[in-house]
Amino acid sequence: MKYLIVAAHPDDEVFGAGATICKLTQAGHEVDACILSGKAEARSYRPGDEELASDMHNSFDITGIRRAFIEEFPNIKLNTVEHLQLVKAIEAAILDAKPDVVITHHPADVNNDHFHTSLACQAAIRLFQRRPMASPIQELWYMEVPSSTDWCVNTAMNQFEPNLFVEIGEDGLAQKLKGIAAYGGVQRPFPHPSSEEAIRGLAAYRGAQSGCTYAEAFQVVFRRITF
Repeated sequence: MKYLIVAAHPDDEVFGAGATICKLTQAGHEVDACILSGKAEARSYRPGDEELASDMHNSFDITGIRRAFIEEFPNIKLNTVEHLQLVKAIEAAILDAKPDVVITHHPADVNNDHFHTSLACQAAIRLFQRRPMASPIQELWYMEVPSSTDWCVNTAMNQFEPNLFVEIGEDGLAQKLKGIAAYGGVQRPFPHPSSEEAIRGLAAYRGAQSGCTYAEAFQVVFRRITF
């Protein structure tokens, strides 16, 4: 199986699905990433361009991401980018990666860039209906990114409702934490949701929900089965 993670910023992919990426790649599946705002200019405690790029690729190596499609759309300004531009960037990654499963942000995330990434991804996965050469997407998953997905305060939006739990174990959680730590300046002290303690707590909670020690949770919103 081939998977494509479509994320707004560098580190979203590992916060949302880092352990699952590790489990998938260790099992022989291919995982690629499409990052729409690769420079993350507005990030607090952001390192220099070269260091950020190095951090990003070090994290990819830890989790097992095979290839990355890095765009440079403006950080915390994806609402100022034409929707079609975002869609086309994701479509280009889909045409190249040929994923069976696409994983992206939940549209109710409080982060504005996550919201617009999700909307563009929802449009892009329909590419196979417009271009016969495009491989059909089999599934679309939403991931949860701490400090964003949990901050769904707009009650008019449907909140993240996980219906898929990936058992990650202690090893998967350790690799996720290592992949997060590869990014300089993104973690905060407890009780911030991005702290190591909170990441462990969320993995334990999702594990308890699904009858295992640690898990990552996703919401599957589209599934296409061919017999």
